[in-house]
Amino acid sequence: MADASVGWCAMIGCDGGYVTAFLDQDVARAMYPDPLVATAAAATTTGQATRVPGGYRVSGRFPFVSGCQHCDWVWLGCVVVENGVPRVDRNGVPETRQCILRLSQCEIMDTWHTTGLRGTSSNDVVVRDEFVEEEHSFSFQDPELIKRSGPLYSFPFLFIAKGAAPALGIARHALDTLIESAAAKPARRYTLGGRIEAPKVLRDDVYVQEAVGRAETLLAAARSYYFDVMGDLWATLLDGRQPSDTQIALFTSAYPHVVGVCVDVVQLVYKAAGGGAVYQKGPLDRCLRDVLTMNQHVVGTLRTYEMAGRLLLGLEPLRWLF
Repeated sequence: MADASVGWCAMIGCDGGYVTAFLDQDVARAMYPDPLVATAAAATTTGQATRVPGGYRVSGRFPFVSGCQHCDWVWLGCVVVENGVPRVDRNGVPETRQCILRLSQCEIMDTWHTTGLRGTSSNDVVVRDEFVEEEHSFSFQDPELIKRSGPLYSFPFLFIAKGAAPALGIARHALDTLIESAAAKPARRYTLGGRIEAPKVLRDDVYVQEAVGRAETLLAAARSYYFDVMGDLWATLLDGRQPSDTQIALFTSAYPHVVGVCVDVVQLVYKAAGGGAVYQKGPLDRCLRDVLTMNQHVVGTLRTYEMAGRLLLGLEPLRWLF
């Protein structure tokens, strides 16, 4: 609500130390002596990791590394290569490796010139043949992945759960801005037949009343749905059970749904606010830019609905290549 870019970086920063649940725990504690140490992340496998004695040589260019300028560690996704060729299983699926590097091993490229979320510094990061110790890497394909007990780590992709939360804050800020301004801003006057309308403020216009009522309902519904899906999943993990296909389907589609509804809320508010919303100095311009940028995140791609639908229909799962 206060600042979308700060909110996004705080959300990403929650990953600090999370993936060390998949490492040797003595190594994890040495990496994170302070729980407030920040981690930037690009889990999508855009890099290459070549197996060498004691670990991997990592190279590649990794986009969208939010918070890279204030982190200590950078978590990067790679495809494992051998003799310059990706290693694949008998089904042709590449072997993947998540490698955790020190920021000093990475070069930050000045690429983050965007519509919104400009303060997140989600630049590309380049790694040029850097060595990563075996103990600082893991693979989501590993059946023995989890090294730390507890419900928070028993479903390894739970780090995605908080992704849509900043969008709820953006939409709340936009709606509160309209409610506050509508009480004082004069409404445009029109001629009614042969006479002019009486003076009124923006909140007196029926279309503004309708927009506020609809936006409030949409936002409340999205927030409640989000807590319902994540709460149900969390209760299952607390019971020591693994999520069902239905729970995973709803978990998968929660980000595109919630953020998509927040886009609708902000656009509805933006439209109702009139021409004054377009100025960069105003909060609604930034709210619109930030939520539209958030809506483009890979976790929110429209294909996530296909992933959810396949699970609900009992078809072979379609999974992220992490």
